[in-house]
Amino acid sequence: MIKNFKITIEYDGTGYHGWQRQKNDRTIQGELEKAILAITAQKVSLTGSGRTDAGVHAYGQVANFQCKTDLGAQELLGGLNSLTAEDIVIHRCEAVAAAFHARYDAKSKTYVYKLLNRPNPAAIGRHYVWHIRKKLDLAAMRTAGAHLIGRHDFKAFEGAGSPRSHTTRNVFKANLVDEGNGYLAFEIEADGFLRFMVRNIVGTLVKVGLGKISPDEFKRILESRDRDQAGATAPAQGLFLVEVTYELI
Repeated sequence: MIKNFKITIEYDGTGYHGWQRQKNDRTIQGELEKAILAITAQKVSLTGSGRTDAGVHAYGQVANFQCKTDLGAQELLGGLNSLTAEDIVIHRCEAVAAAFHARYDAKSKTYVYKLLNRPNPAAIGRHYVWHIRKKLDLAAMRTAGAHLIGRHDFKAFEGAGSPRSHTTRNVFKANLVDEGNGYLAFEIEADGFLRFMVRNIVGTLVKVGLGKISPDEFKRILESRDRDQAGATAPAQGLFLVEVTYELI
């Protein structure tokens, strides 16, 4: 019988050209589809909750696929983890309703961007943070970040080629956490994200932290809908998709 499976995936995006399947490049979607083919002898189309770009990581990416199989969810889970590389781990596999769609049914997504703010870089973990030597004004960054909360047009923070019908998103949470020893985590939850949106927001918040623009100017940039006024795109290596939430399935 045809079953619909929901999988929750952790991956280190360092060695991949993003989530989306590509003809000649190694991607997360492509590697998982190959593993599913090996287990079920069926070519499936894996639907992710959204795309992550090259170099971006995930603790809780969600995807679903349909296939005709007698295998149960736990058998698939074990098989997939035996066939994927060590930098891709499937934490959960669940049989869900036929109508479930990992992208369209998502209610919110949470991303975390990690920074290291101190003179010396890290030897261990250096590939998972954006290192900024000059001291950042965290209070100013938090004041600026508060302007993100609510429903806004985020065109000013949209990257080129963003697949969208509109640029309005509802941000539920935007927090900057000091984790100690120079490590910072910017956490943002919204009902959806534009391409490069989080990285462009972080790049602009860093300008606030460095005193190059004020929190009020950050607000004006958001309202301007003009990408040219915002800061540079933060490096991909600091970004993690942490969680995708759904209503009860």
